[in-house]
Amino acid sequence: MSVTTDLLGYPPDARLLIVNADDFGMYQGINQAVNHACSEGIVQSRTLMTPCVGAAEAKEMLEANPEIPFGVHLTLVCEMSSNRWGPLSPQERVLSLVDEYGHFYSDERIPELLAGANIEEVEIEFRAQIESVTSAGLSPTHLDWHCLRNGGRTDMYDLTLQLAKEYHLAIRTHGGKETADLNHQRLPANDHELLDSFSIPTEEKPDRYYTMLAELPAGLTEWAIHPGLGDDDSQQIDPYGWPVRKADFDFALSPRAKEIIDQEGIFLLDYRPLQAAGRVG
Repeated sequence: MSVTTDLLGYPPDARLLIVNADDFGMYQGINQAVNHACSEGIVQSRTLMTPCVGAAEAKEMLEANPEIPFGVHLTLVCEMSSNRWGPLSPQERVLSLVDEYGHFYSDERIPELLAGANIEEVEIEFRAQIESVTSAGLSPTHLDWHCLRNGGRTDMYDLTLQLAKEYHLAIRTHGGKETADLNHQRLPANDHELLDSFSIPTEEKPDRYYTMLAELPAGLTEWAIHPGLGDDDSQQIDPYGWPVRKADFDFALSPRAKEIIDQEGIFLLDYRPLQAAGRVG
């Protein structure tokens, strides 16, 4: 029996799915796609990257629609070569988190980041990213990470959980030990391995998604998808990622996805029920 379905008030055999749009705020083509995928498609939640060039526009969208559920996509990695970003904190306070140019490390250099990141500096930056949202009067629902599984290191995960409790937010897990630990504390969490849409070959979408929906297990599952318009500007900014993002966008808006969800009796959730059920302190 799933502890999470019990905490959320669903029967043991309920199939719960969070479809979260990651990378909101990265650039304009993503912002527009995420908005559309939430208003017209199956996406129920999104997570905001506060250090990125599109973050100001994304915050304006959220301010105009305060009912939209969103989380903070805690960011220490910059995988884009033509669109670099770095910390919100003063650089001199987080020197272990930046490369020789003052940007966050690229995804190829994640091992270097994880080997050298000072946990006190990680806390400074994570707090800055959370408070850039809360100071704007916005109310996030949860925390997750950009390009780092469960925070990348045990102490980074533990720090994020501490911050989630402090700010009364839910937290994403990838299943396994982290879910078991949260459930032991009577906190809700993903019952199954998180799906990252970049792990599915673009040419196999959307059929893989349709099959996975039809075979969704009981309990809570989360899919982290990455909608993007795939327009000319997006292709120029994001030559590697845009095909993945466009395929995700098309799937999220597809009538077939909605049809399968209805046929299978799948409950689509955002993080607000988890946030409410997990409030501590």
